[in-house]
Amino acid sequence: MMKSFCKVLSLVLAVSSGAEAAFTPKTSRNGYYPLDVVDELEAATMPKIEAWMATKKTANNCTLENAIVRQEWSDLTVPQREEYISAVLCLQKLPPRAPKDKFPGALSRFDDFVAFHMTEAMMLHDPYHLFASHKYFIWAYEKALRDECGYTGYQPYMNYDRYAQDPVNSPMFNGNASSMGGQGLPSEYPGIAQPYRKPYDWIKPGGGGGCVTEGPFKDMVVSLGPKGHVLTDVPKNPRSDGLGSNPRCLRRDVNRNSVLGATANYTYSTIMDNDNVDAFYNRYLGMPPLVNDTHPWGLHNSGHYMFGGDPGGDFFASPGDPAFYFHHGMLDRVWWIWQMQDPEARIHAIPTGGMAMPPHQLRDEIAARRHPHVRPRAEDPKDVVIDLGWIAPKIPLLEATDQLGGNGGQFCYIYV
Repeated sequence: MMKSFCKVLSLVLAVSSGAEAAFTPKTSRNGYYPLDVVDELEAATMPKIEAWMATKKTANNCTLENAIVRQEWSDLTVPQREEYISAVLCLQKLPPRAPKDKFPGALSRFDDFVAFHMTEAMMLHDPYHLFASHKYFIWAYEKALRDECGYTGYQPYMNYDRYAQDPVNSPMFNGNASSMGGQGLPSEYPGIAQPYRKPYDWIKPGGGGGCVTEGPFKDMVVSLGPKGHVLTDVPKNPRSDGLGSNPRCLRRDVNRNSVLGATANYTYSTIMDNDNVDAFYNRYLGMPPLVNDTHPWGLHNSGHYMFGGDPGGDFFASPGDPAFYFHHGMLDRVWWIWQMQDPEARIHAIPTGGMAMPPHQLRDEIAARRHPHVRPRAEDPKDVVIDLGWIAPKIPLLEATDQLGGNGGQFCYIYV
């Protein structure tokens, strides 16, 4: 076990451009971005994870030594980034599996995931499901990239802190061939309403909002949606539920004003200053607001509106922007690090608190509650099942809370 621990610890501290990691700690994984306080916390947590893995009874043959590794985007080599992009473009060319009569706007396998998120947004975002069901959703997307498009890597995440000061020029959004596409053209829109006191009741626009004209996704066709209301000049969908075909460009507002609410100090505090799952859940959503906080949006909204626009800023259709999976990969990482501070007590801890949403999303959620696909919440988490429809098989909720042995051992991965 010590050998496997040394291997994983070296990865956590020193992954460098996909090369074999050295066993001596470094201050950067790629020679450019320094390790932040959350990276260091993750490294310091590894002994707890090692000890827990040595005693757990339901690892399902998952060990730290054989766990797959999900890396931060900028820690991948350029060829690794380009391979990932090619797999996403492949998924956008494959035929959909969603029932055509119910989801006529789903034009591709990529759209299958968007369609499901749109119809089951309430289930995916209630307290029971926000963490666990998105974990399964990302895993299913990763599996589709690998099994159906030949991708040999795993789903990357984005560390908000690395890009917060200048996201438009970051490896994620600089618009070159190995990025996830660039900033949208300038567009006038008021910003994103937030439920806080003035002057923090709006996230100001970031200078984009129009069509993406640079990078691998400049020719991408968005079909589903809109259903939420961030941009005011997006053509309406022919169906009231947003599930009709509505071809248009990918629009994006890469927004520094938003992501400054998700820098490493916020992430570290979310993990370390909230020792029960409801407190963690509410802080993750920015509730209650911190005193004198100038960016009080919470990690969830701050990360989401880093790439807002259409469909990225749409609460329902947001997986239609390929950057969505990086955002929720980061949130999954944050949840995992929080769990691993006390794995015995936290691995199956399920939030019970209410959901905090900006006003425009609250309006959309009230309408969504009338949708027949929305299921009532069960009283006991042990009775809750995650049903991703045509995306993946049903699994018990508690199978999705453990990424080192959950889902019969199919969840076996770490973040570095």
